[in-house]
Amino acid sequence: MGIVSFAKGLLRRHFVDTRPIQIPDYRRLLTGQAVAFVGFQLTAVAVSAEVYALTRSSFWVGMLGPVALVPLIVFGLWGGAIADAMDRRKLLLAASLISWSATLVLLVNAFTLKNVWVIMAAVAVQSTGFAVASPTRNAIIPRLVPTPLVPAANTLNFLFSSIASVLGPLLGGFILAGGGYGFAYLIDAVLFTAVLYAALRLPALEPLGEVTAPGFRAVVGGLRYIMATPIVLMSFVVDIIAMAFAMPRALYPEMTAIRFGDSGIAYGWLSAAIALGAVAGGVFSGWVGRVRRQGLALTFVIVVWGLTVAAAGLAQALWLMVLLLAFGGFADLVSAVWRQTILQTYAPDEMRGRLQGVFFVVVAGGPRLGDLRAGATASAFGLVPAWVGGGVLCAVTVVIVGLAVSSFRRYHVRS
Repeated sequence: MGIVSFAKGLLRRHFVDTRPIQIPDYRRLLTGQAVAFVGFQLTAVAVSAEVYALTRSSFWVGMLGPVALVPLIVFGLWGGAIADAMDRRKLLLAASLISWSATLVLLVNAFTLKNVWVIMAAVAVQSTGFAVASPTRNAIIPRLVPTPLVPAANTLNFLFSSIASVLGPLLGGFILAGGGYGFAYLIDAVLFTAVLYAALRLPALEPLGEVTAPGFRAVVGGLRYIMATPIVLMSFVVDIIAMAFAMPRALYPEMTAIRFGDSGIAYGWLSAAIALGAVAGGVFSGWVGRVRRQGLALTFVIVVWGLTVAAAGLAQALWLMVLLLAFGGFADLVSAVWRQTILQTYAPDEMRGRLQGVFFVVVAGGPRLGDLRAGATASAFGLVPAWVGGGVLCAVTVVIVGLAVSSFRRYHVRS
């Protein structure tokens, strides 16, 4: 009996909390999101590879970042405001259909025109739908699960998204080696139906509390809340530093071509490595909720992220690059869980959509700034300096910024 109790206690302390899965609506939403995200990651890998194949330029691959970033910012902020003013179920369904239509355009283009400008336009439309759907989905979670289970639900979201981010690129490596880009987009279109089904099965989610018209004033209200809350603001700032300076994914096609002979399998492993580490971070996440000095902890894990990315750029063997990037992904997952939980527990329901919109802009926009930074610096200074220099700059900058703000440095999580 003592051994059984010890084993249960060990699982509760060190492994992921699965209690939110017992809630049917949340379970369907989580499952639909995870299945669809496999296809989304598959398409992301295929788009980068197709653009590089058409242009043979990391600069053009990097340009996918700003093409996606503009609609992410505009519609992420506005979509969050809409999510505070209408039925979130209907909004999630409409936004998902927009993203689905963009995947169909990529599919047709891959088999017919093979035009890089069509790809860019489709990526922009896909980002528009994603920018509205993501904050809406995150704002729904506190309505489906009890408040004490919100951190566990967030961890499960990141864990399943990370698993999808591993499966999508690995699947992409095999598909691009054999079936081509169009087949990858076809699989994405089929898998995306899972999230449409999950949205259809949700209950009505009309706004609670005071409803603010989803216009400019509503967006400004959310931004003012963040600016007046230093802990929340700094959680955004350190994440932007991490992604804009150190994200190396725009360099994967060139790195694969130079070191691994244009191997689709190697490209798939590089694309999946960060998410692979995030999966490990999610599985062994029982300790995350017990960390109290989260300001210092966030600074530390982002330093780890930057240094491991830099080390990966110097590694010559594929297995070592994957291992180092995975270790960085572990640190990034832990950072994401802390940041999301801080935001959700501070925000009242009538502002959750707007704040999740800002959170989404930072989380989704930061890597795209990183794509632009990586592609531009690689074109100017070379592949290795762009990769390694970005990681080192991330680590140095986050230490300076994170330790300079006393309220963030001293932050102790609420009971």
